[in-house]
Amino acid sequence: MNPKTPPLGWNTWNTFGEKISEQLILESVDQFVKLGLKDAGYEYVVIDDCWSMRERDPKTNEIVPDPVKFPRGMKFVADYVHRKGLKFGMYSCAGTRTCGDYPGSYDHEFLDARTFARWGVDFLKYDYCDMPFSGQAEFYYRRMGQALRTCGRDILFSACNWGSEDVWRWIRTTGAGMYRSTGDIFDAFESTKSIAVSQMPKFDTSAPYCFNDMDMLTVGMYKKGNVASDKVPTQTFDEYKVQFAAWCVWGSPLMLGCDIRTMDKDTLALVTNKELLRIDQDPLALQPYMPETCWPNKEEPRVAARLLDGKDLALMFVNFGDGAARGRFHLERVGLPYQSGMKLRMRDVFSKKISYSGRDTVPYDIPPHTCQVYRCTPVEA
Repeated sequence: MNPKTPPLGWNTWNTFGEKISEQLILESVDQFVKLGLKDAGYEYVVIDDCWSMRERDPKTNEIVPDPVKFPRGMKFVADYVHRKGLKFGMYSCAGTRTCGDYPGSYDHEFLDARTFARWGVDFLKYDYCDMPFSGQAEFYYRRMGQALRTCGRDILFSACNWGSEDVWRWIRTTGAGMYRSTGDIFDAFESTKSIAVSQMPKFDTSAPYCFNDMDMLTVGMYKKGNVASDKVPTQTFDEYKVQFAAWCVWGSPLMLGCDIRTMDKDTLALVTNKELLRIDQDPLALQPYMPETCWPNKEEPRVAARLLDGKDLALMFVNFGDGAARGRFHLERVGLPYQSGMKLRMRDVFSKKISYSGRDTVPYDIPPHTCQVYRCTPVEA
């Protein structure tokens, strides 16, 4: 069954890359539950690339888990995840080899889908490396989509071709429940900004049953892990708040990427923020929009809005730039002109404080690399 709201979970890649093991997954699953991530709505535990042997079994042609990394096999891991009330995810690739140079599923889609089903897989991230032919992504993703639909188990299909070949134009024909429309994320604020801004012309390409995936989160990594770089400054907590809030207001799936075994209290509080998760998981799943950008630099958006279930709306004031962001936001841009006689009751999703707008504008003053997010209700002025 394809998801009605964006999927939530944790993926191994951003922190661990190829350094994965059965012990790591079991420890992470235990901490996943202990920290309350399951109670907050996160449900998928996903093993990314580099989990298998370098070659398929010569007799059965099946992909074989690395016996050193996963000595008791993938079904053992899946069963452990399921006993904790969570869902188990794995990785493969549409090409002949994965991005880490392990066996891909090209021309083995139906065999691999049946293998994943037998192991108890609930989620498949499907990458796009080492393709024999270019420009035919939609056909390869339809092949795996059909394989999953006929494998005998409900497996969420997470397509990951990095936004190439106009993926948003055809992805729903594959049966995918979510799809990547961006390149890979890195643990740097410039990467967060680049991805968030790149999605603004594509807000209409995400909807229930097939969500636009902005890639796995780097929140809480602090340059520890596979997608970190010594060439960029360590992200601040405020910068991580911008990332998590943008992913929520934009309506993206939320796949944590930090080491949850060592997650600090501030990161945990951020990724379990009930108000932000409520926005991300809003049952209407309506697209956000940019009612106003800053002047004169049109590449630095300042205000994002999104209608929510009931009569509420989300407002996000964000400063991706390095300078001051001050101004006034006109309520008419969200359909509330002065003559409507309405103003906004604004609940800050971080501080929980309540304030009220004027009848016509909302003043803002946003320091660089920070954001403010409100759940707003129109009320009589």
